[in-house]
Parts: sequence; C-alpha cells; structure tokens
Amino acid sequence: MLYFRALSICVTAGMLAGCGGSAAAPSTAALNAGYVGTTLSVNGRPVTAARLSALPTYATILRDRHAKSKTFEYIFNEYDTYASIFDYPKSTKEIGTIAGDGGQGCTNVPYGYGKKIFWNVGGPDQITEYDVPKTPIKTLSIPGSFPTSCAMDANGDLAVGIYDGTASASGGDIVIFKNASGSGTVYTTPLDEEFFDGYDNQGNLFADGYVGYRSDFALVELPKGGSKFVTIKTSNSVQFPGSVQWDGTYLTVFDQIANAIYQYTVRGTKAKLKGTVSLSAGDCAQTWIAIGVVLCADADNNDGEVFNYPAGGSAIATLTGAFDLPLGVTAAQK
Repeated sequence: MLYFRALSICVTAGMLAGCGGSAAAPSTAALNAGYVGTTLSVNGRPVTAARLSALPTYATILRDRHAKSKTFEYIFNEYDTYASIFDYPKSTKEIGTIAGDGGQGCTNVPYGYGKKIFWNVGGPDQITEYDVPKTPIKTLSIPGSFPTSCAMDANGDLAVGIYDGTASASGGDIVIFKNASGSGTVYTTPLDEEFFDGYDNQGNLFADGYVGYRSDFALVELPKGGSKFVTIKTSNSVQFPGSVQWDGTYLTVFDQIANAIYQYTVRGTKAKLKGTVSLSAGDCAQTWIAIGVVLCADADNNDGEVFNYPAGGSAIATLTGAFDLPLGVTAAQK
C-alpha cells in the first residue's frame, strides 16, 4: 500500500568563500522530503537514498586546500546543490566544493581511484565530466528526466541510468554514450525504476532497481556486445537497491536497508552470493570501493564515512564538512 510521510527540512547557508575564491554554499531553499511507497522524494524529485534523518540547520564552506593533494574523494549532495571535496587519508575535513553538483558520481575505473577525470549526475537532464580536482570539461544531455546513476567501462563508454522518463527514455532505461560523447543510445531494461549501475572487469553492464511500482528488487545485465538486458537472479534477497560495482574479484551490490555489500559470482542469469561485507552505517545512499576501503555517502547520518574493505564493520574515518543530503560518492586522482 502506498503512503506519504512529509517532513520539512530547512538549511541555512553560510556565505563564505569556496574553492578558487568563488562563493559556494548549500541550498537556501527549504527541502521538503517524504516517501511514496519505499522511495524517498526531496522537493518533488525521487532520490536513491533509502532513508534520511534531519539535516543540519547551519553549514559552512571551507577554503580550498586541494592544490597539495593528488587523490580526491567527492561526496555529492542533493541534486543541483554542490559536491564536497576531500583529500583523505591526508585529512578528513572538507577542502572545497563544486557548486551546482549533486546526485551520484562515477569515474573511469571499475573500482579504486579514477584517472584524472570523474562524472557527476547532478541535474534534471544532464551530466558533467570534470578534470580532477574540479574543472568542468563537458556536459552530456540525457534523453529523459531524473537520471540516477552513471558508470564507465575500460573503453571509455559511459552508461547513465534513468529513474523517471519521457517518451524517448522511460523509467528504468539505460543510456550508453559511446566514448562518453554524442547523443547516446537508449536501452530498455526490465526495471521500472533504475537506481545504480556498474561495469565488471569484462565490460558487462549491471544495474539494479525495482520491477513494478516500488515493489520487487531486481538486478539486470547487458552482456558485453549484447543488445538486450536480462534479469539476473540473486541467490539471496536484497531489500533495497544500492550501488553496483566490481571490487576486483566480485560483482557487488549494496543493500541500503541491511547496510551490507553482497559479493557475487555471476554465471549466466544467476548470481551466487560468495560473501557479505557489513557496514555500521546509517544509510549509504551510494558507496564507492576504492583500494582497501569503501567510501559511503551517508544520507541518514549526514556525513561521509570510510570503512575497511573487505573487512567492513565500524567506520575508520568520518569525512566532515558542509553537507546537504549526501547521495553520491566517487574518488579520482590528479
């Protein structure tokens, strides 16, 4: 049965100098959040977090210190707000922001630190490529609305998931941009709502979300060179869609309700559970597996968190700064 629970959250911005001396601040408008079924909606836009707690009523932007760092982590906040930049493990404090970003992110490696660039799905119908640490390179238009996720393969192709849609790209579709350029090719999936996607080391593309109206979890695959997505049956139950990512050995799916990363081997249309990595987190709306760690954009605790991987357990570090509903995370090097 559908239900709606409304809450109003107001964030007041501190107008301080951001990266490069320009002003960048959290959104000043009230954030109206609620649930339709099991899906969270903020200001009328569906988001991929399973749950959240009240956001802070005050936030500040720290001055940019990234010039001396070589690796960077990015926490993407609510759509069309900003991204927070970090240089962990050098520091756990925010070192800068990128205004206008939000949503989810990805980079040009299946796991670890991206090479010199990253992508952000941060607007209602477009995504942006950045040169590390924060220089915009280009923007691609999405033939639909509410893009939710992105992933890159080893050849530089970019896959973007569509949560909602239009006549040209329906909800649950995947748009693949050859060489991360052009207008993209739309692929229909068995999903009605797409949440996360990711490539494995063989170039097979996986995505998760719901089949039916916010009801049944599903994992789907577009085999490399294929033209049609197929449904992959997991040997265990996943309660809420989470990040889909290769970890160097296994295809992983994060369950936002269980706070667990499930490690699978995939054969044909079946995914066999090989291991579970449990995280002591609030709600990792997106996770990113780097080298020896997994990064979490925690929408419930309103922070960023770092866990040992594949050990899991309690966070080994908390990334602190100005957050406005963390939804996404990725990492890249200069």
